Amino acid sequence: MQVTETSTEGLKRAFKVIVGADEIEAKTQAKLAKIGNEVNIPGFRPGKVPTSVLKQRYGQAVMGEVVEEMVSETATKTISDKELKPALQPKIEIDSFDEGKDLEFTMEVELLPEIELMDLKTLSLERLKVKIGDTEVDEAVERVLESRKNSEPAEGKAADTGDIVVIDFVGKVDGVAFDGGAADGHHLELGSGTFIPGFEEQLGGVSAGDEKQVSVTFPEDYRATDLAGKEAVFDVKVQEIRTAVPAVLDEELAKSFGHDSVDAFRSGIRAEIENDYNGVARMRIKRHMLDALSDGHTFDVPEGMVESEFDQIWKQFDERRKNNPDELDDEDKEKSDDELKTEYGEIALRRVRLGLVLSEIGQQNEIDVTQEEVTRAIMAEAQRFPGRENEVFEYFQKNEDALAGVRAPIYEEKVVDYILELADITDKEVSAEELLKLSQEETSAVKD
Repeated sequence: MQVTETSTEGLKRAFKVIVGADEIEAKTQAKLAKIGNEVNIPGFRPGKVPTSVLKQRYGQAVMGEVVEEMVSETATKTISDKELKPALQPKIEIDSFDEGKDLEFTMEVELLPEIELMDLKTLSLERLKVKIGDTEVDEAVERVLESRKNSEPAEGKAADTGDIVVIDFVGKVDGVAFDGGAADGHHLELGSGTFIPGFEEQLGGVSAGDEKQVSVTFPEDYRATDLAGKEAVFDVKVQEIRTAVPAVLDEELAKSFGHDSVDAFRSGIRAEIENDYNGVARMRIKRHMLDALSDGHTFDVPEGMVESEFDQIWKQFDERRKNNPDELDDEDKEKSDDELKTEYGEIALRRVRLGLVLSEIGQQNEIDVTQEEVTRAIMAEAQRFPGRENEVFEYFQKNEDALAGVRAPIYEEKVVDYILELADITDKEVSAEELLKLSQEETSAVKD
């Protein structure tokens, strides 16, 4: 094998590789001999088939396999011998090959950059802390009680806001019933705003046994486009009026949430609120940390990695533009594709650079993801599909890309934790409103 470096440009390397005809012939003959010991050909005893016959029958296929193997093996050996660190799979192009002649091919490879990490201890970051007051816990408890409230029959009562009407109804447009517009025994809380605007208000004052026609107009942005903006009439029959019975905060309710007492239940509510705010605060400090890492590192980034990242970003944007245009920012709607591609190209470059920095930090500090951590993450995902847990586990077992998708965020968060341990962090106490406002403003100010 002869290897000649033909080009060196930035992170790109190109090599001319020549594999001798004699080496290819030797491997081809070995494969043919193996086939001769395994196949049955009429007129010949096993293992006694002439090479000429084997070559006539299997020569082209075997030679194709040998060439493919030689290209893969020599490319791998070249990378190993040259101590290269490819960023992506090498690009290989066969220049020439004929039976009895040398195999010549070109290999182009883009390398990972050498990264000189900044001193992580010089990072100065602010972490926002929210102190949870009793009032906020009380409000959260009330929301839980509201979700657990029951109802009881209210004989002889006219329905009012907050009451529950049990109704049968059939909706019609131009006198024709439409799909999804009918139900029997539906429980509707007046004032909940769960039905089409204007529907609930027209049931105020009804009693059990009443029949009423309710006329409404579907909103222009109604999810069922065939009904959007149309007038409809609902024939409604009231079966029953029920009054809401609020849930009681007692030990029984606490136990239904897995707590031994009311105090433990309230403590659990407080912890959930704190976790929610801590999650928002972590996203903010992580964003600031990534900004600092981006500003603190300058190095060439593999073009192929940036192109791949850009392609993914653009594909997601294009699908959102086609299928959910209302989700786009007003500014994006006014920009040309060239402007957007330039903008998303910069985002792709930043993402790749930060990914390389985080990876380098992780490697230098021997940060790894354990099998136990991966298993826990898969179990959490499986719990989202009750009754199909085994299917989820089997999917991840058979899909390496999906498994990598589980590992990647775990690895990133472990590296982030490591960086935050070294950084100079100043804690600042703020109200919940201040935290949410700051996070929202900063998030809307950037795309990535």
